[in-house]
Amino acid sequence: MAIHYRKNDEHIVLITIDRPEARNACDIYHFRDLAKAWRDFNADNDAWVAIITGVERNFMSGADLKTFIPQVTQLQKQIAKGGVDEIDGCRLSDAVDAVLRNTKIYKPIIAAVNGPCVAGGMEMLGGIDIRIATEHASFGVMEPKQGLFAGGGTTVRLPRQLSFPAAMEFLLTAERFSAKRALELGLINEIVPEDQLLDKAYDWARRIAVNAPLAVQATKESVLRGLRENMKDAYKIESELSQKVFSSEDAKEGPRAFAEKRKPNWSGK
Repeated sequence: MAIHYRKNDEHIVLITIDRPEARNACDIYHFRDLAKAWRDFNADNDAWVAIITGVERNFMSGADLKTFIPQVTQLQKQIAKGGVDEIDGCRLSDAVDAVLRNTKIYKPIIAAVNGPCVAGGMEMLGGIDIRIATEHASFGVMEPKQGLFAGGGTTVRLPRQLSFPAAMEFLLTAERFSAKRALELGLINEIVPEDQLLDKAYDWARRIAVNAPLAVQATKESVLRGLRENMKDAYKIESELSQKVFSSEDAKEGPRAFAEKRKPNWSGK
């Protein structure tokens, strides 16, 4: 298995891309497994925060074009011929699902980056909330260097997440940026020593997981859905989610725990 999925008793999931021989580039089967990892995380009510990372000094470098393109071509032919929508559990939608373009995950996600984050890695980063990196990390939307186009969400999400000049610096130069420059441009939250990367990622995850999961997820949902709407409709979404949270069991538990001077026992209900 090149995609590892591990959950601890703190409601934190660690997803690790483990394909160093290809700089953590994914073929059709690894996209399938990564997409499944995200679906498993989203469906598990006991999983509150996810961390995504890579092995050694790799994060994710997108598709392994030597194998991915022929595999997709073959899959398309088999699907057209056989009237099925998947082969060996692989779907044509797996690649975009794996890089979080189409998925609606309102649980927090943290990236721990210790190597190249380019192509599909940058696409996926756009769907991640907290990004920490080491000095060995690098970032880039480099598709135009090969006459290609970053069609997995980057041209849509990056200008919404960074200042316009910062986003266009990434998108138009198609250059690779150091972690230091990425921090200056607002792409990442923090640069940490290599030997502390996962510890820091878990620290971030615990800072989030200590809060009520329904309230955290509703907050992220309000942000993401609201960004797609005008202010009037965004406020409506916020109000609907607010009512949902205030009617939850956790909304009763929080004030009760505060009054009793103890830690709250969140049920996620």
